[in-house]
Amino acid sequence: MTPVLHADTVTVVREGRPILEEVTLTVRPGEHWALLGANGAGKSTLLGLCGAVTHPTHGTVEVLGRRLGSVDLRELRAYVGHVNPRHPLRSPLRVRDVVLTGLTNSVEPLPRWRPTPEQEEQADRLIAMLGLAHRTDARWPTLSQGERGRTLIARSLMPRPRLVLLDEPATGLDLAGRERLLDSLDTLRETHPELATVLVTHHLEELPAGTTHALLLRDGRALASGAVDDVLTSDQISKCFDHPVRLERTEGRWSVRAARRAR
Repeated sequence: MTPVLHADTVTVVREGRPILEEVTLTVRPGEHWALLGANGAGKSTLLGLCGAVTHPTHGTVEVLGRRLGSVDLRELRAYVGHVNPRHPLRSPLRVRDVVLTGLTNSVEPLPRWRPTPEQEEQADRLIAMLGLAHRTDARWPTLSQGERGRTLIARSLMPRPRLVLLDEPATGLDLAGRERLLDSLDTLRETHPELATVLVTHHLEELPAGTTHALLLRDGRALASGAVDDVLTSDQISKCFDHPVRLERTEGRWSVRAARRAR
């Protein structure tokens, strides 16, 4: 299958300091990748390349078959869904209105832009799929953090993207909110089988059961990359976070505990 994303030996240098060094990532339709690493490992920088937000200093990035540097980034970003829990909305928009801004790739509704009845129906279907039908007319400030996260997932799906990027989507959620969010992500994978996702986190407990692949970053370099069962091992995670841990997987979900050192 033709990749929806291919980053080939990319390096990103800022103020003379390498943030990423020769990292390669290939994402195909239907794959669900996790980008894992400690704070400062380069996860957000790599996600910015995936979302056509920034350019690499060296190497090449192709998103949906288009190479960065030879395409209008604003046009390309319209076809990539992006879920950021720090969404900068300040207006008291209704859930449906927030979801509809996914069609205009804007935070606020554009002046004089009006959705069609078909687009409103699509928004309502996505809202219902994510378990928010009873909150369709609720205002943004009244939503819990978990409800906001699911609203933003629905928003990201409005332009029918082939790739969705999730930047630490469980940030700020309590236990119940996190579990509802992860259930929604698993539902998304079932209802959109060709969709590819890339999720950034540094907590393995926040990975959905449907995760298929993983890339471990340490100090800007790829430590391991590939099928999730090959990459997410106690040894690899211990190296990635520079701390001995024991990794377990139960019913598709991961948990991590510090490994006791022999005395």
